[in-house]
Amino acid sequence: MSVLVNKNSKIIVQGFTGGEGTFHATQMIDYGTNVVGGVTPGKGGQTHLDKPVFNTVQDAVDKVGADTSIIFVPPAFAADAIMEAAAAGIKVIICITEGIPVADMVKVKAYIENKECRLVGPNCPGVITAGEAKVGIMPGFIFKKGNVGIVSKSGTLTYEAADQVVKRGYGITTAIGIGGDPIIGTTTKEAVELLMNDDETDLIVMIGEIGGQLEAEAARWVKSIGNKKPVVGFIAGQTAPKGRTMGHAGAIVGGADDTAQAKMAILKENGIYVVESPAKIGEKVAEILG
Repeated sequence: MSVLVNKNSKIIVQGFTGGEGTFHATQMIDYGTNVVGGVTPGKGGQTHLDKPVFNTVQDAVDKVGADTSIIFVPPAFAADAIMEAAAAGIKVIICITEGIPVADMVKVKAYIENKECRLVGPNCPGVITAGEAKVGIMPGFIFKKGNVGIVSKSGTLTYEAADQVVKRGYGITTAIGIGGDPIIGTTTKEAVELLMNDDETDLIVMIGEIGGQLEAEAARWVKSIGNKKPVVGFIAGQTAPKGRTMGHAGAIVGGADDTAQAKMAILKENGIYVVESPAKIGEKVAEILG
């Protein structure tokens, strides 16, 4: 069993022929990901990286049965790209684009609410099911197959956690980079819930940061279901000054509960194994899994 993407996912790349789309699609294909084509308006009928190019997502769905999309489209057009994918019936939409205006994401959130799709991102590294499908910009060689799931707002900390887990002799089921923008498609709780319901995942690493209530919401949910699986938590931004945005647009302390210290306390109260430093993630995973 896998979460969100697997070897059978039929993946298209929106913004396929652009620089970013080309570079990362090549990496995805090299990893063994089932990329079935891409979308670049006006270039339909051409081939790129030995895959068909379509004018619209609907064409890709109709002609190659696409069910998953990864979006490398400039910020001004990314919201339309997400909604186009949702309208065409794409089930998993992964948006890598950074800098999408918040007002655009408000429209997207409302539009996809009644659609049967899952949006991951924007401003995220994507999703990888180790050994099966890399739908994102993460370095695939780090991720070896195993029984640890990762949910993270941070791309680099996702890679760091995976590397530590693998170096301790364990591996990854699926890593989900949810993104650090104020409005995202999949919350920390929703991503944790997917992994909690995955038979192959025995432990979850949850990496959060200052700002918002996503991690607290996830921790309370984990406790509400009886801490079914162990969760190791880390919160980035412990030295961040109040009121300053740190890296991600959503990482700004708005109140007392938004600080790293407050979040770490809430996680501990709800039975999460909290580590003070990202360097301790692998150690804690090994300690729990024995």
